[in-house]
Amino acid sequence: MAKKMKPKPDNLLAQNKKAYHDYNILETYEAGVALTGTEIKSVRAGKTTLRDGYARVRNGEAWLENVHITPYAEGNQFNVDPMRNRKLLLHKKEIRKLEVSLTEKGLTIVPLRMYLKHGYAKVLIGVAQGKKNYDKRESLKRKDQERDIQRAMKERY
Repeated sequence: MAKKMKPKPDNLLAQNKKAYHDYNILETYEAGVALTGTEIKSVRAGKTTLRDGYARVRNGEAWLENVHITPYAEGNQFNVDPMRNRKLLLHKKEIRKLEVSLTEKGLTIVPLRMYLKHGYAKVLIGVAQGKKNYDKRESLKRKDQERDIQRAMKERY
């Protein structure tokens, strides 16, 4: 179940670029999100922020916390709290795996991407281990080197 999922760019609604900078992603899971009617309209409009979000397992259920979905402009009384906890829709086996991985020291679950798949909002969550500052500098240095190599190869051919 833990496989790399890359949604099509036109279906991508929100992306957490900071997660790749701050964490080493060990495993990824695709999860559905339980949203209300006005929330899904706001998500489809791209009004979602995943930056400070994380997932937690409580009572055998996975919950997405600290993810901001802006209230829908025409939603009036049907709008809900933009920072409310949202249930993640996963299989029991996947929830158990996440629960076991969370017991290890230094691991957390972060949302990486939110996208549409067959009309449903999906979240790509990753089991992540925090990076130290020197790890972040090393990955930035490696990224710059790869960019320079690509630039040199482009000029050469």
